[in-house]
Amino acid sequence: MAERNDISDLLAFISREGSWRERLQDVVAEHLLPALEEFEMDHDDLAELLGDQWSGVLWGCGFEDFLSRTYADGNIVDLYLKRRGWKETALNREYFAALGDTPVSLYEVSNVEPGASMMLRDLLSDADPITVREKSASRSLKQWDRIAVRMVRERDHHVISGALLPFRQEAVDFLMSGLRDVLKVKKRDALHLSRDQRLGCAPIFTTAWLITEINNALSPVLPSFCNSDGDEVVFHDLRFPLASGVTQKAVAAELDKVKGFAPEGGKFWNWLAPSRRGRRKAKGLMLDTQIEGATVLGSLELKGKGLLVCVNSAERAEKIRTLVTNALEDRIKQPLTTIRTVEQMMADQRQADAEKDAVEIPPEIAQQLMWDHLDRHYRETLDAPIPALGGKSPRQAARTPAGRQKVIEWLKYLENRSAGQAEGTIADYDFGWMWEELSLADYRK
Repeated sequence: MAERNDISDLLAFISREGSWRERLQDVVAEHLLPALEEFEMDHDDLAELLGDQWSGVLWGCGFEDFLSRTYADGNIVDLYLKRRGWKETALNREYFAALGDTPVSLYEVSNVEPGASMMLRDLLSDADPITVREKSASRSLKQWDRIAVRMVRERDHHVISGALLPFRQEAVDFLMSGLRDVLKVKKRDALHLSRDQRLGCAPIFTTAWLITEINNALSPVLPSFCNSDGDEVVFHDLRFPLASGVTQKAVAAELDKVKGFAPEGGKFWNWLAPSRRGRRKAKGLMLDTQIEGATVLGSLELKGKGLLVCVNSAERAEKIRTLVTNALEDRIKQPLTTIRTVEQMMADQRQADAEKDAVEIPPEIAQQLMWDHLDRHYRETLDAPIPALGGKSPRQAARTPAGRQKVIEWLKYLENRSAGQAEGTIADYDFGWMWEELSLADYRK
């Protein structure tokens, strides 16, 4: 976070004032206890589960909330500055006063200049985005991240407070639901909070983040994957042995006749979906490969004395087994089937990477190959039906105001997910051309 203010004298002042010290402890408890009680944990368990660094940040959320509270005998910041303000620098006095008057909110991050600044848009108000000066957080935050923090005015610019919580999408949803319940805001109404409402709801931000993070740490769940049919992704490899005396050429001639089997060379076919084929609503992250606008349902390849068929669901495996059997009849024998889950595929890939000792592709070439692949993939995606857009393509959806907003959120999701990858070719991919292509560049600023 920002490197500026020493709060040691303020903390020493609070510790000497018994009632104020107890009030600080009570406010911190408001931020932590709902989640701790939900999971039957104590503070030591929390530090062990999430790490010591988050214990300090969470305490800071309660501390900053405490600074903004007014009791019957006043506000701690006002009292401190009145009695001991002469010991602080002018900048510190202004910062403490501003922090005590600033509510926490949920912000969307954009225009990140690592080590220098970033732009924050308040998702709980109609205020224009504001650029903040920030050294540390701007090095780790990515385009379209969401964070809960206090944005403080400091003379002619803005900075952020020390207690910053990065919000995953599930934490955002949890927070929004909690705020709507507490403030009695209907789902169809915009969730715009006044300054006083945000000041009063500060513990809800911490609770939403903490419950989500504890739940993820205790029960890490891989995202669910489905294909364009809505089927759960489970990879099936069916190997059909060729019958005695049957040649590859004879099999290829029959496969060429099957509608939907698109040949690539003499021994390989892509199984393509019929045109205008509907898609079921996705139940998770959708794995979808396309060739010239047509969805690839699977592949077939002649290898030695067998035909290898690869698909990514049990449903597709059954369909293509019927297609191949009907086309080839007694030219093939019953298939041997290998089934692998997404988790197994990922484990196999990690092992293969660990064992790989071949010469690596030069980084600049690997980057260009990956970017070329992403360019082709996303260019086809712009004209493909997307479940998140109600089954419309991004180009179609962008033509209406309601659809345009969905496309903007979809683009932000893609860009943020890419930026969140480890440093490398995917993390550095520039999505700017997609915003330009859809005439939405002004919404990316």
